[in-house]
Amino acid sequence: MHDLRTTYVHYGDRQRRRRKVRAGFIFLGFFAASVTAARDWSPDAARAAVVSRDSLVLVGQSNLDTSEGYWFSGENLERWNQVFKYARKYGITAELAAAVHDEAIGQNIDPDLAFRLVRLESRFNARARSPVGAIGLTQLMLPTARYYKPGVTEEDLHEPRLNLRIGFNYLYDLLEEYESVSTALLVYNRGPAAVLIERELGIDPSNGYDQIVLKGYRGNGLLKAQGSRL
Repeated sequence: MHDLRTTYVHYGDRQRRRRKVRAGFIFLGFFAASVTAARDWSPDAARAAVVSRDSLVLVGQSNLDTSEGYWFSGENLERWNQVFKYARKYGITAELAAAVHDEAIGQNIDPDLAFRLVRLESRFNARARSPVGAIGLTQLMLPTARYYKPGVTEEDLHEPRLNLRIGFNYLYDLLEEYESVSTALLVYNRGPAAVLIERELGIDPSNGYDQIVLKGYRGNGLLKAQGSRL
């Protein structure tokens, strides 16, 4: 029998065995890390994702639901798949994307429309303030906000989730009241008086706001017909 220990064929076999062993250790390590993460997941250990256009980087603390087994449920995985999709699309943190997504659904607003509106209104800046005094992520005027939440202050409206909740509740009511998502958006942006007066005069009330928000959008803005959810 020939001694094959120094031949190219034998060397190739040895390299393939080494690769298989190395792959086995990598798989076992990944599996062990996954089990440990699932067992030790807690609010203190949870970390939010900041999603750039090129990568995901774990930083900070998240408000993940940490109920045992919930992270791995189909419903929650789908939710976070959507959150990360929007976070990556708009270049924002997963925490902010989750707030927009969850508050939109809570007010029966299509999240796709909600993200479009927030991007145009504030560029996702919770401290944004317009020259006319509109505040926060959804650029609420204080009288409008107080209609939905009496006593709310300007500083309160810089809190992301509260601002989103009120803004989306207002948008929901407009979508229910007017016959089209385009009109509802124009009223949201310009106020009802300006839009209705121009329509009565036979003037197109569009200032381009609705066209920017709705470019490429095919929905009607609503998830389901329901009353205010504040």
